[in-house]
Parts: sequence; C-alpha cells; structure tokens
Amino acid sequence: MKARGAVLSRRNAHAAAVSDWRTLQAGDRVEVIKHAHVVAAGEVEEVSQSGNVLWLVPAGPAEKQLFLKSDGVQVRRA
Repeated sequence: MKARGAVLSRRNAHAAAVSDWRTLQAGDRVEVIKHAHVVAAGEVEEVSQSGNVLWLVPAGPAEKQLFLKSDGVQVRRA
C-alpha cells in the first residue's frame, strides 16, 4: 500500500508547478505564482530556449508580460 499523499491525484498533478519551463508550448494556459498567490494568468506566448524566461498573454485586456524564473515565480498549468 502506498503512503498517504504519495500519489498525486490528476487534479493535483495538473496543478503542480512546472519545473522545466521549456516543456511549455505557445497557447498553453498557465498561472504564474509568487509567494503562494496567483499574480498572473493567461496563455504562453513564448519561452526562451534556456527555459528561464516566459512571455505571457494575460486573460484580460492587459499587455503581454515577461516573467523570469530567477525572480522566484512558479508556473502551473491552468
């Protein structure tokens, strides 16, 4: 028997942070999280080849945003 919590449910696995941003594709819907709060949500426009920079087209009428992994943000699929 597996330890409780050892297996993620599909919903939790889907909501888990994406550790390698290079796996994200243009058009993926994501949320950007900092200090356990969603600071932005929208569609991935582009990810740098290094996987350290993400351009996001927000869901609302705002302009696209740039996020750096070095700023301590996390990304999860929405």
